[in-house]
Amino acid sequence: MKKIVTALAALAVGATVLTSSIAAQAQDKKFTVALIPGITTDGFYITMRKGAEAAAKALGVDLVFQGAPEFNPVLQVPVLDAIIARKPDAILIAPTDKVQLVEPLKKAHAAGIPVITVDTFIGTGNYQTGAGDADFPLSYIASDNVLGGRIAARALAKSIGEKGKVYVSNVKPGVSTTDQREEGFKDELKNFPNIEVLETQFNDNDSNKAASQLQAVFARNPDLAGIFGANLFSAIGAANGVQQAGQSGKVKVVAFDAPPTIVDNIKTGLIDIAIAQHPAEIGYYGLVSAFAHLTGQSIPVAIGTGFTVMDKDNVDKPEIAQFIYKD
Repeated sequence: MKKIVTALAALAVGATVLTSSIAAQAQDKKFTVALIPGITTDGFYITMRKGAEAAAKALGVDLVFQGAPEFNPVLQVPVLDAIIARKPDAILIAPTDKVQLVEPLKKAHAAGIPVITVDTFIGTGNYQTGAGDADFPLSYIASDNVLGGRIAARALAKSIGEKGKVYVSNVKPGVSTTDQREEGFKDELKNFPNIEVLETQFNDNDSNKAASQLQAVFARNPDLAGIFGANLFSAIGAANGVQQAGQSGKVKVVAFDAPPTIVDNIKTGLIDIAIAQHPAEIGYYGLVSAFAHLTGQSIPVAIGTGFTVMDKDNVDKPEIAQFIYKD
């Protein structure tokens, strides 16, 4: 928590100016905001929760954190329904499917509960346009995942000398964030004519399956140079597959996200590079945005947060280490 507070210190200074007048208007009303993560056990969402908690404490808001143990819309919808029944003043949610969560979230909207999506989105992620049936959320607060994919592509290209065969280890089609990371990655690699992008491997968020896929791809392509793991399980699985094939250090692995497990793997050489998002900022801005709306202020329809590239040379530096996710 100490590192989270440190990482958010600069944000808190600016937010104090933004929210002091708002808070004065709401002294007689204590709001409850629900945060529904994509999965409760992932370091990314745990870190997001800590950011939201820091903002909630500063603003006197009750924060409810409730989610499912797997990143799965079938499991997330009942959680959402239970939250709607509790009638919070606002909902922050990371939808686990950009199509399947539209109708369930419409129930919150119909009940008069403001909805803000964090990390992932529904529909196209373009809200408050008056077009389509998924534009009702007030805001989308997240990393620019297309840009994140581009950053991953540039980092991997540099690590393999801008030539060779690579592929994306991804979860499944239909998850907004990982779809965009793959899109950005592939678009950026069009700028590297000596890099061949092989067919994407979808692992259903199963690291063992990702490891097996790596070995199958490597068997067909013994000159494989690198892999981009579009999420935590994809990266860990691919890295394990590389190790099992005896290719650690030869086949480069770029991971998206930076929980302690990934950082440990960077230090041991199992993973070469990690693209860290700033989930504490997402949670912090999400809570502040919900509070601003509830106190009559306008909020942006989209707020983007940044990235930090981690490797063995910089991961222990304080200015980089502050972005490692929490357990």
